[in-house]
Parts: sequence; C-alpha cells; structure tokens
Amino acid sequence: MDGLLYPISLLVVALMAVAFYRGNSIKLMLFALAVGAYIIYSHETGHTATDYKNEMVDSISESATEFAKERSIEGYDESKKVAK
Repeated sequence: MDGLLYPISLLVVALMAVAFYRGNSIKLMLFALAVGAYIIYSHETGHTATDYKNEMVDSISESATEFAKERSIEGYDESKKVAK
C-alpha cells in the first residue's frame, strides 16, 4: 500500500472495532479485527486472497486436464446434445 493508506486503513479498522465493542456487537468486532489482521498479513508478506484464489483455480484446471487425459475424454461437444 502506498504512503499513508496502510496506517490510515489500520486506524479505521481499529476505530470500527472499538465502536463495535462499545455497541455490544462482539461478532462484528471480531470480524473487524480479522480484516485488520488480513491487511497486516497481506502487507507484510505480499500474499493476497486473489493470489490464493488464482493458485486454486490453476490447480483445479491442471487436475481436470490430467483427469481428461487419463480417461481420454474430449471437450464438450454441443452437437452431441440430445434435444428434449
């Protein structure tokens, strides 16, 4: 994150957590703290949820391709579709 965006976002998350705590909304306070932890984690490591999602999609795609090659399965052919 650039410049002041990182500390300001942490300050906003902390203020939200305090407001939720004062409003007796413990679940929302814990959620706000989890968001703050994610912001810190992604800033320090450089790993984001989008990177994780892309890795999972690539992994599933590779597995599906290997499965299709093992079973000699071709792609979907719409001309073989049976009309109802």
